Order: sequence, then C-alpha cells, then structure tokens
Amino acid sequence: MEKYSKIPEAKMESARSDVDDILANVLTDCQLPSPKELTHGYKDGGDGAILLFPPAVLARIIDPLLGRLGQALVRYDQQRLASSPLVRLRVSVHAGPVTGPELRGGNALVEVSRLLDSQALRQALTAAADTGSFLAAALSETAYQRCVHGGYTPQLDSQHFLQTTAQVSNKPDYQALCHLHVPGLPGAALAPYLSDEPDPGTPPAGPSPQPGPSGPLPAPAPAAPAGGIQFHAPLYGATVGNHIERVRNTYPHH
Repeated sequence: MEKYSKIPEAKMESARSDVDDILANVLTDCQLPSPKELTHGYKDGGDGAILLFPPAVLARIIDPLLGRLGQALVRYDQQRLASSPLVRLRVSVHAGPVTGPELRGGNALVEVSRLLDSQALRQALTAAADTGSFLAAALSETAYQRCVHGGYTPQLDSQHFLQTTAQVSNKPDYQALCHLHVPGLPGAALAPYLSDEPDPGTPPAGPSPQPGPSGPLPAPAPAAPAGGIQFHAPLYGATVGNHIERVRNTYPHH
C-alpha cells in the first residue's frame, strides 16, 4: 500500500481491511485461492502481504488478476468516503521455489521483495496516479517469459508492458530485468516516468576509446565474471539471435 505509514493510526486497520476484502473478492472472481486457503502461503506484512500460489495458477495471477484488481480499486475509490484514505497498490510477481513454511527463505522471496521496492515500480505507480489508476505491477523476467511471452495471458501481450531494469536505492548491488504494467495503459506510456532508470542491457559508462593509427579503437569488451558462465535470466533462441551478429572463437592459439 502506498504511503501506508502516513495514514492516521485510527484509520490504518479499516484501510487495510478494505484492501483485504478487495483482494479476497478479486481472487474469488479469478478462481484463485483466497489467502485463507493458502496453507503456509500467506504472510502479513502490515502495509502489504506475501501470497504464495501453486505454480499451475501463475498465469492467472497476471491475467485476469491484475486487470480485475485494478478495476476493483477504481470502484473502491469512486465509493469511498472523502475522509477515507486513498488506496494505491504496488504488486510484484515472480516464480521460483520457496523454502520453509514461514516464508522467510529462498531467493524467490528476495527477488519478489526487491521488485516491489524498486524505483521502477514506484515510478510506474506515479504514472498510474497521474492517469487515474490505482495499481502498478512488476513482473520478473521469469514470470514474464513463462506467461506473457509464452502466450498464456490472453488479455495481455508485450505492448502492455515496459521492460526496464529494477534497482533499489539502498541495495546498490541489485539490478534485474523486469516488466512493468499499469492496467489500462500501454507499456510505452510508462517510459517518460523512468527517465532516471538505466535502459536494460546498457553497459556502464566508461572512458571513451582513444584514437589509434587507423581511427578510433573499438571499445573494450566487458570483463567476464570470474568463476565461469553466469546466467541471470532464462535464454530463448529468438531473443538471443536478435542480438548476436557474429560469434568468434577467442580461445588462445598454441
């Protein structure tokens, strides 16, 4: 929930209960388990919650859930009392194993929390606010590729998302590809709000190449990470093929 800590204390419980009711109704409408039915799959965080769903329903968490949740929040805002707090939500979706029934361990939980706290998702929520919406979502690369790219979200395709890099202000070592979505907006409409975000795949700035005898020298290749090859996201043939023009054997000759 956006700015939950700024809600007057006497109204916090009712605002959070309203959100719980909205979510429970939308989950039922989408034929998804309610939080009460998620055995060892629900953890309350005060201003939000973690919900752990079975893998079989991953696509429905994206479509139709995000769209219907966005619509429910619009209806709520139209009906709420003027004295009731404004409710806007950030949502992140990721897929991966979770260890332990207390939802305290596993890289998947770390990843979904980082996405939720990212500057990119916060800026997407600003875009939502400016256009009369109340929900912004971030999908991890894994969730996007498995569901949207895989064609399992009939109402949502690539034009409804904006790919960017998720970063967290107090986690300087973290960055990951993600896909932003605000129900009712094309993904491209979010781009102006991410002006301070680096473009996905943009290498860090470095010194300019110095001219050589025959013109400018090529920019140095990025250093390979030590310890072998690291894959930070799923690879797909068509995607990789669009970016690799030539493969060259760089092993030293003896």
